[in-house]
Amino acid sequence: MSKIKFHLPDFFGNIRMNLLFADEIKRNPQYFYDNIEIASSYGCFPPALWNGGRTVSGAVRREQIELVIREYNSRNIPIRYTFTNPLVRVEHLSDPFCNMITQTAENGLNEIIVNKQILEDYIREKYPKYPLVSSTVKQIESLDELTEELQKDYKLVVLDYNWNNRFEELEKLPHKDKIELLVNPYCTPKCRRRKEHYEFLGQLQKEYSEQVFGNAPYKPVEKKEFPCPNMSYDFYRTTKFDTHISNEAVYGKYTEMGYSNFKIEGRNMHPVDILESYIYYMIKPEYRDELRVKLLKTLLMKRG
Repeated sequence: MSKIKFHLPDFFGNIRMNLLFADEIKRNPQYFYDNIEIASSYGCFPPALWNGGRTVSGAVRREQIELVIREYNSRNIPIRYTFTNPLVRVEHLSDPFCNMITQTAENGLNEIIVNKQILEDYIREKYPKYPLVSSTVKQIESLDELTEELQKDYKLVVLDYNWNNRFEELEKLPHKDKIELLVNPYCTPKCRRRKEHYEFLGQLQKEYSEQVFGNAPYKPVEKKEFPCPNMSYDFYRTTKFDTHISNEAVYGKYTEMGYSNFKIEGRNMHPVDILESYIYYMIKPEYRDELRVKLLKTLLMKRG
């Protein structure tokens, strides 16, 4: 039986929880569904201009960057950069911080999620050791386009969440081993404002980057929120969407069809919702309450 691979959100902001789960799988495999592994953790270091999908603010030192990469890679877990900002232009390719973090993590294990062709071409030429992943931000909904995408040189293709639970079509898709499914989308099914939302977040990311690295006088980034209520939903509310993939379906229908890569959404979400999604998808029902308490005690442990 092939491994069931989960891709976890926010390798930087959510590092403690992600590594805790990775270590717990090895220490106490009996708590977890059989044959699962953490196959990557996706996200970005702030305030990388190339980052997309969610904004990351603040700044980070090189020593922290190297430490985070080392902690994941020592457990054989790739970090996966979300270089999917839809507003990246040619003039942004030389961004010093983005090139620095890309160079620092280029070791053949770590990965990059791509959206824009100009950035993809640049990475392929300058950083050829990276396996590339095609982003769900592309919003590919055509069967012909998706089939063509699956034939390209990508390690994985993350499906648009609107393909979820369309079993007749999913059964017929080629290269199921190259497909990654977003199991718990927070977006409203068939949302027509996603492109606008991604561009909004991309512009905000550019502003954060300019705030930290710009040569102009310091100007705080105006606090802006895209008018979308879904970002405040809790995990269990999203399980009511018809695009939600249940844990029973992951370990039944999807694996039986040949799918093995599952992405858990959660960047910038409340830690409790992230924890609940991990428990829901990775831990056997009879151990959930016991392990939830154990993990919360560890995560909320007082320091000093």
